[in-house]
Amino acid sequence: MGANLFSNYGEVVSVILFVIGFGNLLLQSNLIKKIIGLNIMDTAIYLFLAEKGYIEGRIAPIVVDGIQDMETYINPIPSGLVLTGIVVSVSVSALMLSITVRLYQRYQTLDLDEINIRLLKEGQ
Repeated sequence: MGANLFSNYGEVVSVILFVIGFGNLLLQSNLIKKIIGLNIMDTAIYLFLAEKGYIEGRIAPIVVDGIQDMETYINPIPSGLVLTGIVVSVSVSALMLSITVRLYQRYQTLDLDEINIRLLKEGQ
């Protein structure tokens, strides 16, 4: 068990990061802290994909010296997924932050519970 844990430390760290981000997302009432928790979860997923895509002893999939054997190169798909995910998460973070700024301008607070209370008062 211990040998597996140390040989897969990247995956273990990514799971720990995901749990930290998920706990932050669930337990915080401040919107900025929730966004930070979601970004930590994103980072954990990218780390996990990068760890799974790397194979020790292989090189990047760029044909050099005419070597075309598939056993020489790593799989480029996880790297592409990580790159695409980073672009999407930056866009989602920007959208969440802009909505948070608008909510703050309207309600003068970032506390989600307080915003819900004010929304209920407005609805009555």
